[in-house]
Amino acid sequence: MFKRKLAALDYQSEEPFDCEDEQQFRTLVLWLEEQKIRHLRIEDRDPLRVTHSPEWEKGYQQYKNNLGCPISSGKRKEEVDWLLSYAIRLEYSDEVKKYKDVKKTPTSQSNPLESIDINSEDFKGGVYKLAKMLNVACHPDHLLTLSAISKIITSRLNPDAISNPETVIIKGVECPLNHADIGLEEIGDPTIGQAVQIMRLLYLKDLRHLQTSINETIVALQGFTADPKTDIAMGKVGY
Repeated sequence: MFKRKLAALDYQSEEPFDCEDEQQFRTLVLWLEEQKIRHLRIEDRDPLRVTHSPEWEKGYQQYKNNLGCPISSGKRKEEVDWLLSYAIRLEYSDEVKKYKDVKKTPTSQSNPLESIDINSEDFKGGVYKLAKMLNVACHPDHLLTLSAISKIITSRLNPDAISNPETVIIKGVECPLNHADIGLEEIGDPTIGQAVQIMRLLYLKDLRHLQTSINETIVALQGFTADPKTDIAMGKVGY
């Protein structure tokens, strides 16, 4: 974190910066004030310039108060982070036009997915190729196809599922969709009829899940409201 902010401010040092090193910390504070922040008048910076002075800390605390730094914990790491962020804001405000048109490029610390054009032909082709590998039906909207792929991967290709495949493998005998009697009237168009059957089955699945949740809730409530205490020695149930 500090490395990126120091690089943004062009801070040059012969050794890696260590915020717990008191001398490095004082040198950085002085450099920020002299080169980037410039809050004090030149003649008022003397207390910060004598970095080996026992009075340096007193001058620094006054300087921090003048800047309005909210860090009061005394932790150097937090103070350095705030000072660097403050200096970067000033640097940007001084050169808005310079930084406004700078395009963000992926780095090892940034998220590479942010730079992907999700509407490019290459991206669409990759989604459909992955769908074919996973036997996922392709939708005209490639983002919906990608959503289906995500569900397959997170539910059936996660580490737990791979280590225990029997937990996700569907068991039982397949039932042909056209032979399933789910209480629907005959529809003349076979394509529409099949789509209606699929939607009906998905609806029944949701109802079954809801009923299971209701049953679990009832059982849990019964555990609180109907918990009789049995004393076999006295032949008594309850209190």
